[in-house]
Formats: sequence, structure tokens, C-alpha cells
Amino acid sequence: MIVIKVPATSANIGPGFDSLGVALQLYLTLEIHEKTSHWIVDHDFNDDMPHDENHFIVQKALLLAPQLTPHHIIVKSDIPLARGLGSSSSALLAGLAMANVINHLELSDDALLSFATRLEGHPDNVAPALFGGGVSAYYDGSKVYHAPLKIPKNVDFVTFIPNYELLTSEARTALPATLPFKQSVAASAISNTLIAALNADHFDTASSLIEQDQFHELARSALVPQLAVIRQIAHQLGITGTYLSGAGPTVITIVPKNRATNLLTALTTANLPGKLYRLEQDTNGLTITKEEEL
Repeated sequence: MIVIKVPATSANIGPGFDSLGVALQLYLTLEIHEKTSHWIVDHDFNDDMPHDENHFIVQKALLLAPQLTPHHIIVKSDIPLARGLGSSSSALLAGLAMANVINHLELSDDALLSFATRLEGHPDNVAPALFGGGVSAYYDGSKVYHAPLKIPKNVDFVTFIPNYELLTSEARTALPATLPFKQSVAASAISNTLIAALNADHFDTASSLIEQDQFHELARSALVPQLAVIRQIAHQLGITGTYLSGAGPTVITIVPKNRATNLLTALTTANLPGKLYRLEQDTNGLTITKEEEL
């Protein structure tokens, strides 16, 4: 059996639209078992999701290796679908990694990242899911540029996952077609300074800048009313660093560990319609464990 494990991700991190992301300790796990005459996919999702070669993971694997030998695979995931935590990116990478390992393609991580980004359109989820930790990345249409993004080790990600889904396509529709030049310059400056503050361990500055996005949160705030509520509750505790994860609707606050319990208690009291988690960043990224040869 071969086990592929891929973490969830939180993208954008405020003003880092389509470029900043961090891996979190929720996981999709793919077990690859014996060869079969046709694809058999056991999974813990609802039965509307295919159990054969039409499953998303198999479909993505076949894009990389069209003649891939069918296997019996088991998919388990803690990552909720359509919530802004990179569920599709984790499944995409699991499929590509499966094709890479079964067919002995020996593709490098950068090659996998390039292929995954071409399919996704941007690297802010696939890069941290692949490498772990925080990642800043840019795709120019042919090449992916990426570098580690320093996220403090002494923080937790207080995560609110609403009971409702928000499809990326719907969230994209809410975005403006253009931004005024002056606003674009400000948005870029905020993002640049956020990265510098994180890399310099100036977390107070970084946490404030996380809340000053100009690219997408203003346009999407009506789709996720809990963003303003959670931010207000955090501010009452003197905590900044709340942002819309990916396209939403998940809302995350990056908070020092010694203040996370206070925020969780306040949010629990607010009875928001969803689930609360206290997550840490994943620093390993995608991992492959071979327990025996297939």
C-alpha cells in the first residue's frame, strides 16, 4: 500500500490575492491498494461523488498519465468541500502524486507544481499544499515563481467553517473587473509590506495589514457576513489578523497561541452557524509513504 497525505490550505491571507497561502493541519489521505481491472474508489464523501474512473482524483491522475493502470484506492478527508480550505487543490495534488508514483515518472516537486498550477490557474493553494508552511507564489502563464513565506511558529489559526458552501465560481463573479490605479497601488503596497513584516517577525504589523485587503474582501463581504462579526469580536479582545480564507466562506484569525483560547471562547459564545477549529500550520506538505510494493 502507498499512502499519499495532502494538507488543507488557506489562501490569500488578506491582501495576498491569488499569491499567498499556508498549509494547515487538516488532511486528505489517499491509500493506493492493489491493481484492478477498473478503478475502484472508496471514499467518505456522499454517494453523489463517483466511485470509479470518474472520481475527481482519478480524472486528474489520468491527465498526467493517460495510460495509468487502474487500482483500488481509498480516499479519506478532513477538509470540507467548497469552504475555502483548498479541498480541490488537495485532491488535485493527490491525483498527480498518484500518477507520478505508480508510473515511476520521477517528476520533481517543481514539475508537479507547474502542472497543478496550469490546471488550477493560480498557485496560492497548490504551492503550500505541496511544500508545507507558508508560500508566496506567482504564475505568469508559463512559469511558477515561488518562495517560502515566514509564518510565526507561535500562532494558531482560529478557524470558523460555516455550515454553507460557497463555490469559487460564485465568489469570482462577485469580484470587480478592474481596480482604480490608486487603489491598485495601495493594495500592492499593503501586500508587499505584509510579506516584509512576516519575514521580519513584526507580527503586530502583519496582523493589522492582513485586515486591509483591497483586492477581494470588500467585494465578497456580503457573501460571508460572519467575516465582519468575527473581526469585530476579535477587535473587542484587542486581536487583529482576521481574513477570508481563499474565496470563502471560511474565516480565519491568525492569533498568538496564548490568546487563542480567549478568542475561541468568545466566538463559541456568539453561536455562529458553523464549526470552530483551532488549527496549526502544517510544515511538511504532501507526503508519500510506501508500506509495501504494489
